[in-house]
Amino acid sequence: DVDLDDRMTHRPNELSGGERQRVAIARALVNKPSILLADEPTGNLDSIISEEIMKLFAEIHKKGNTLLMVTHEEDISRHAHRIIRLKDGEVESDTINPDPIY
Repeated sequence: DVDLDDRMTHRPNELSGGERQRVAIARALVNKPSILLADEPTGNLDSIISEEIMKLFAEIHKKGNTLLMVTHEEDISRHAHRIIRLKDGEVESDTINPDPIY
């Protein structure tokens, strides 16, 4: 649940950045995929809305979905169970996060 029931009749330009991002997530989930790919899901959002998106991803993960996320934001990467860092197109590190957020 992306919590947008009250915004169903609004046009995209009437939604905030966070609301538009939640709509994109809802559209990605409509066919119940086992894997969700997210490319910079918090890139244009402030820190408060970014945390809301990460909480939503945590709920999705708890329901059994695998999430693969690309981000340049170190604080967002701390939510992941596994962090693979790339540099110049090659894997620089591949680590398990012992204490992921959520």
